[in-house]
Amino acid sequence: MAFWWPLLVLALAYGICRFLLMLIPPKVPSIDVDTSDVLDDGNLMQENSFIYVPPRGTSQQSGKIVQCYEPATMKYLGYVPALTHDEVKDRVAKVRKAQKMWAKSSFKQRRLFLRILLKYIIKHQALICEISSRDTGKTMVDASLGEIMTTCEKINWLLSEGEQWLKPEYRSSGRSMLHKRAKVEFHPLGVIGAIVSWNYPFHNIFNPMLAAIFSGNGIVIKISEHASWSGCFYFRIIQSALAAIGAPEDLVEVITGFAETGEALVSSVDKVIFVGSPGVGKMIMNNAANTLIPVTLELGGKDAFIVCEDVDLDHVAQIAVRAVLQSSGQNCAGAERLYVHREIYSSFVSKVTKIVKSVTAGPPLAGKYDMGALCMHEHSEKLDGLLNDAIDKGAEIVARGSLGNIGEDAVDQYFPPTVIVNVNHSMRLMQEEVFGPIMPIMKFSSDEEVVKLANDSKYGLGCAVFSGNQSRAREIASQIHAGVAAVNDFASTYMCQSLPFGGVKHSGFGRFGGVEGLRACCLVKAVVEDRWWPFVKTKIPKPIQYPLAENGFEFQESLVEALYGLGVRDRLRALVNVIKMLTEQNSSGSSNKRRND
Repeated sequence: MAFWWPLLVLALAYGICRFLLMLIPPKVPSIDVDTSDVLDDGNLMQENSFIYVPPRGTSQQSGKIVQCYEPATMKYLGYVPALTHDEVKDRVAKVRKAQKMWAKSSFKQRRLFLRILLKYIIKHQALICEISSRDTGKTMVDASLGEIMTTCEKINWLLSEGEQWLKPEYRSSGRSMLHKRAKVEFHPLGVIGAIVSWNYPFHNIFNPMLAAIFSGNGIVIKISEHASWSGCFYFRIIQSALAAIGAPEDLVEVITGFAETGEALVSSVDKVIFVGSPGVGKMIMNNAANTLIPVTLELGGKDAFIVCEDVDLDHVAQIAVRAVLQSSGQNCAGAERLYVHREIYSSFVSKVTKIVKSVTAGPPLAGKYDMGALCMHEHSEKLDGLLNDAIDKGAEIVARGSLGNIGEDAVDQYFPPTVIVNVNHSMRLMQEEVFGPIMPIMKFSSDEEVVKLANDSKYGLGCAVFSGNQSRAREIASQIHAGVAAVNDFASTYMCQSLPFGGVKHSGFGRFGGVEGLRACCLVKAVVEDRWWPFVKTKIPKPIQYPLAENGFEFQESLVEALYGLGVRDRLRALVNVIKMLTEQNSSGSSNKRRND
């Protein structure tokens, strides 16, 4: 005891010191970001005192400028340029030049960049959420959940673990290469191109940017034409943080435009990350094939939300409504198909009906509303079409939420939350991606049946399974062909930023998030070097040196068996043969040398 007592005291003292050091906040510079044109309802070159009604059809997908407006109020916000092919090429060239300098930066400098961003985000949560709300129509709470928390969690994970996953990783060298040291190195790819969707304008910019910059790359982000106003402001935050650490000012670029802008980006970068629809994803793959660059696609989803008969109904009903209605359907296609066990079907429908009827949609910044507006004003027509198709085939709407004071200027950007029952897989509602506040609920009778139903989809992004028996829920989830799964929860996988995120089938391939997503921004290089250099070097055995000896193949046969034979006796016998042939070859070589002398 006398021996261990001092060690315990030292360990306790060390722990106390570490804890006290944790209480001292790190010195992180603050940044100032110009908010004059977002706080005072400013705009880009035009007064925004009028209501804007965007054109319908393909006319809104082209032109020299991208018009911006608030979906909730149709209030005009201004415009941003639609960059041409040549303008995109110029932006990428600037980023490429900056990246060559940034690739030499230290992890210490990269972590400081992340801490500056984190400090700003935490201090300006309301501003960031309000801008997201104005540009996409979501509520402040939904913006906080989907924009702020996810981004802060990603930054925290990179600060804690990012460096260790980008350091060289040593691997086993195998039997034939025992004298070698094998490792994997992770080098920057160069310039990453990201084409992101509108549903989470802040996080969809920061998510690929954080991984790209921390791994030593530059990045060009093409933001959605439906969320360009907010994206341009969020870009200022990144620029200010880069300036604060003395990084190259052109390391990150945010570009705006339509299809031509995205096509130009794909043809100019070293890797593409795309978040969007399967149709556009296929076009990006086709374009990326011309330069043979890697592609990560996070496409549509039709996530199954499975409720077994042994759950806490009140608890799961609340989660189900949140999963479906979050951000007015801007929830990355989560919980689009609800499967509820037959024994509790009526009770579950009754509970979610009560909750949905209490939900009110309205302008999210004009009052206390549970839901905001649809981001794209034409989307309500698609939602109506899906509902009508289902009703024609026997489905029944049992509950709808209410619309608040949406004003006389509202067009069709609000869609009441809807519960619909008696659905089946012959209906478009159960097959197509909805991206809206519709809750279709279908019965199932057994675990085998619900697994079959869940897998009956061209999508495979995620799923959620609820059961009072966690082992049962885990078993069901393991059989669903999807990239992510939550057991007795919804969307929790994305809040664990150590995990990869992505899907299968028409939901895409490749992963962002976690180790896999971070390393996907890297050139993965396999390296082998001598373990005991310069004392032990690779030397080609005499029997297989040129000119080859007559017993060259016999030597190889014995060498292979000596290394990989299944029996110890066989391997020892083969090893003796190898040594014998090497000895004979060396003796023969020495004799020939003496004759020549």
